[in-house]
Amino acid sequence: MLNLNERAKAQFNQELSELSHAEIYKILLDLVQEKTAAMPQNQGKRKLYYISAEFLIGKLLSNNLLNLGLYDEVAAELAENGTSLAEVEEAEAEPSLGNGGLGRLAACFLDSIATLGLNGDGVGLNYHFGLFRQYFENNKQSYQPDEWLDHPTWLKKSDISYKVPFGQFTLQSTLYEIDVPGYNQPNVNKLRLFDLDTVNPEIIEEGSINFDKTQIEENLTLFLYPDDSDRNGNLLRIYQQYFMVSNGAQLAIQEAIERGSNIHDLAEYVVVQINDTHPTFIIPEFVRLLTTEHGIDFEEAVEITRNVVAFTNHTILSEALEKWPLADIHEVVPEIAEIIVQLDEIIKDQFPDNEAVHIIDEWGTVHMASIAIHFGFSINGVAALHTEILKNNELNHFYEIYPEKFSNKTNGITFRRWLMAANPSLTNFIDEHIGTKWREDADLTDLLAFENDDKALDELRRIKRENKNALADHLQRTRGINIDRHSIVDVQIKRIHEYKRQQMLALYIIYKYHEIKAGNIPGTPITIIFGGKAAPAYTIAKDIIHLILSLSELIENDLDVAPHLKVVFVDNYNVSEAEYLIPAANISEQISLASKEASGTGNMKFMLNGALTIMTWDGANVEIAEQVGEENVYPFGKSSEEIVNLYATDGYDPQDYYKQERIQPIVDFIISDELMAYGIPERLNRLYKDMTSKDYFMALIDLEEFIDVKEKVYLDYEDRRDWTRRSLINIANAGYFSADRTIAEYNKDIWHLDQ
Repeated sequence: MLNLNERAKAQFNQELSELSHAEIYKILLDLVQEKTAAMPQNQGKRKLYYISAEFLIGKLLSNNLLNLGLYDEVAAELAENGTSLAEVEEAEAEPSLGNGGLGRLAACFLDSIATLGLNGDGVGLNYHFGLFRQYFENNKQSYQPDEWLDHPTWLKKSDISYKVPFGQFTLQSTLYEIDVPGYNQPNVNKLRLFDLDTVNPEIIEEGSINFDKTQIEENLTLFLYPDDSDRNGNLLRIYQQYFMVSNGAQLAIQEAIERGSNIHDLAEYVVVQINDTHPTFIIPEFVRLLTTEHGIDFEEAVEITRNVVAFTNHTILSEALEKWPLADIHEVVPEIAEIIVQLDEIIKDQFPDNEAVHIIDEWGTVHMASIAIHFGFSINGVAALHTEILKNNELNHFYEIYPEKFSNKTNGITFRRWLMAANPSLTNFIDEHIGTKWREDADLTDLLAFENDDKALDELRRIKRENKNALADHLQRTRGINIDRHSIVDVQIKRIHEYKRQQMLALYIIYKYHEIKAGNIPGTPITIIFGGKAAPAYTIAKDIIHLILSLSELIENDLDVAPHLKVVFVDNYNVSEAEYLIPAANISEQISLASKEASGTGNMKFMLNGALTIMTWDGANVEIAEQVGEENVYPFGKSSEEIVNLYATDGYDPQDYYKQERIQPIVDFIISDELMAYGIPERLNRLYKDMTSKDYFMALIDLEEFIDVKEKVYLDYEDRRDWTRRSLINIANAGYFSADRTIAEYNKDIWHLDQ
């Protein structure tokens, strides 16, 4: 028996029923930390260090209680005392350690690594304010520091500390740790987050996220992805990245020695998976440490490093394959710059005429992906289509040299978080119909036996209504937003970026607005929900947010349209918001430009929770369609091959599409007097000009087909029984997208950890 009431008396001298939600949360946090502290660490000769700039772990209370097998007991005892776990969790601050899919994937992977009993920890930075806290003002995105560390957290300060040498000074790190229990596992792993005790939030200008970027000792871990639109921002990013990997490399070497390594055999004890290019400096840093601290000659140090580091590529966008001026690296960490020059000389000696694979180009720019590919032993993409594009297009020069290094590891999600914690009603439904074995193996295919079972389909519809009510209550309680509880819930939640094409959904909203004005009323009211942040320096992304917010206000104030169409933009979208939105959604918007989305994991979460996907032929959408059958998703748009060819031949002109009879009035509405009444002319004009003259991610090329498929989706929804049948088919075929499957493949093909 947990006897939370006894803990309440001991800790607060009150009955459990008399405590605030924040006090109960503190009791449960302490309980979980006591349990995990008493659990041994996973062991094994070889250890994985999963290094990532982001870990979007979300609130941990429910997830940890589930993994420890305490969830039902805690929930029952809280209910006996007049409260619920969901209410208590409202008091938990969400760790602001990530932004989007990269960080959420890393969090799912840590859960699965622990669940499979593998010896592996996450390594990153302890950001004090994350990316930023988003709020809307005058239909614009605005910013505040996200002060999550002011609340009780899962962080535990360790006694581990390292010196990190920069060109002008040396900093002393402090390591904080969060225990990561696996599902029904006796052992735990850790998330290791490095920080500086000298970081000073007081340097942030009041009411903003601006600060002096030159005060490294005071600003180094303040923010995730500090603005790099000026040189000081570039330098700060390099300081951050080097601080993260130097600590990570020193930790890995120290722990390997403690397990018996003589350093020459480091690859038998350590494997490092770098999550995108942000941690690439760990390659020259290993070389530096091995040569200067451990007396190994340069050639052997390079060879050891090459056998230790593996690289996950998450992008096809050249803008996200990081490049830094060598002069900037030299200013921050001259030793590392010199090692990079030596690594570049090795490659130029091997491939003198193949400039595409050189590390330092003719302009003195260092290509981080080139370092990771040449001096790592593995490169993997994160969806089948993405990996083929890397091999055949974006990284083809490297693939021709190292075909054996390339593999695909399609992303996955943890069902503990995205079904068992986020959607307990659906979890119970699955348990009642097919038993509980799926909780271990993620195989849900036995649900297909209920495809035409009216009683089961009625129950699924009831669960979706229940989740819609929970979302409606949440939006009303937290934001004063009222949505129609009987409306179809249509959701696009992603970071705001042109290639994700939130602007295309906004153009559809303009189309639908005019359709309703003309008397074409949808059979069911529609609620379209957006969520996501735009990088502060990404002007067009912020203009897209402004367009959506202006449309939302216009529609809200139009008495002819408002009863039938509502547009909501959820501010400060994070994991906690997703746990309301995803279970409630009927429609999942996965409309990125084909060939540009590496994978996506939101698409998997929606599918698992029974939403039907509107999808371009991009990323893991392709594999979702393969799993469920094209008749159970809504594909549209140009193929990735067509899009790649258009870029290669400069064959896209937005005017060719803008001038079409259906499209021009929709796009022109962006700068109409009606919308200008709610918008800022400068922003709307800039977005209009960009879409009609540039439209780099081709929102207009698929717009007509998108409108047609949207209309079909809403019409199909009117047949509730068939819609629910197809929803069940999506749920039943989601098992392939378990992160446990992904991690098992990483281990089998790349890491080779003992189990």
